[in-house]
Amino acid sequence: HDKLGCTITQARKAFLTGRSKPLDYRIKQLQNLKRFIKEKTTDIANAMRKDLHKTANATQLFEILGLEGEINLAVSKLAEWAAARPVNKNLLTIADDVYIQPEPLGVVLIIGAWNYPIAVTLQPLVGAIAAGKAQICCLLRLSILIKIIIINQLPQYNAASQYSYYGRIINQRHFKRIMALTEGSTLAIGGDSDESECYIAPTVLRDVTPGSKVMQEEIFGPILPIIIVNGLKEAIQFINEREKPLALYIFSSSKKVIKQMISETSSGALVANDCLVHFTISDLPFGGVGNSGTGRYHGKYSFDQLSHLRSCLIKKLNMEGVNQMRYPPHTTEKLRWARVLLLKQVNLARWRQVAQVAVIAAMAAFVVQVRCSSKWVNVVNKS
Repeated sequence: HDKLGCTITQARKAFLTGRSKPLDYRIKQLQNLKRFIKEKTTDIANAMRKDLHKTANATQLFEILGLEGEINLAVSKLAEWAAARPVNKNLLTIADDVYIQPEPLGVVLIIGAWNYPIAVTLQPLVGAIAAGKAQICCLLRLSILIKIIIINQLPQYNAASQYSYYGRIINQRHFKRIMALTEGSTLAIGGDSDESECYIAPTVLRDVTPGSKVMQEEIFGPILPIIIVNGLKEAIQFINEREKPLALYIFSSSKKVIKQMISETSSGALVANDCLVHFTISDLPFGGVGNSGTGRYHGKYSFDQLSHLRSCLIKKLNMEGVNQMRYPPHTTEKLRWARVLLLKQVNLARWRQVAQVAVIAAMAAFVVQVRCSSKWVNVVNKS
């Protein structure tokens, strides 16, 4: 357990450097993995024959080719996968930038299977590298620093002398729990309360430390603790040493600050210069990450979250001849065809475009032919 904990800690520290996040680095790692496979093909084949009595061609067919295809696909599509994904907006957010930004997801452990030790172990590794995770080569265990978020700049609340419009705490037990969280900190704004009505005014606390009561649990109340840091770097470090929150609210006029917080922290959601409005957009998934929650919902994301995305492949029975290459004996000729059929990527979108152009051209030719025929008929009739 001590060795495992030490390994995980080292991997998280490595992730803290940010080295595994740039796309160029990820692609280089994938290319290195592909080179490893190429250079060690003979060693892999010998080990597979010794352990599982698989021929060299069978190892290529069932273990290596699919892995090469995964790497090729990841390298060619990584920029597209990692790019921000714009979504539809409502009138409330029409002038805002709204998008989904993919980011590395938590700590991952990959456990291989003895029957397909290369394919089942290294193919998930391809996805982990592509996603920007740190890797631990111990049963190919992959680790990533658990990043956490806090607010960079905090809005101020106005004290309320009339509080009839403010909400109430659900019961006295939670009222007392929340009030107890303010102990040991200094009131900056607010602090008014009425236990008989379970009312707590919006309250801002200063002189808060990481060890303060209010920092030890989720507040679930109108209490806002302020922790002073010496610059953005220290703020990000403070965030990343704690659990990931449900949402990160950044208040800054600097686009550079906002982009850096997005790049170097992790949370269920992120909103810049506002609060809560992301919840109003159905095309943005709502949910936590790690300690702040599992899963997401909103629109299609609710459907996908509560559905099994079933993979379906319907093949015609008269196509059985194509399968001959996967049956023994695994000859060099079969391997050659398998390489062509499995590694050649088909751009279906391009084929659809070509087909559409062909159809349009055929229709245009038909129209021209009909018009010419009509003119010829008119000439004959006049004659």
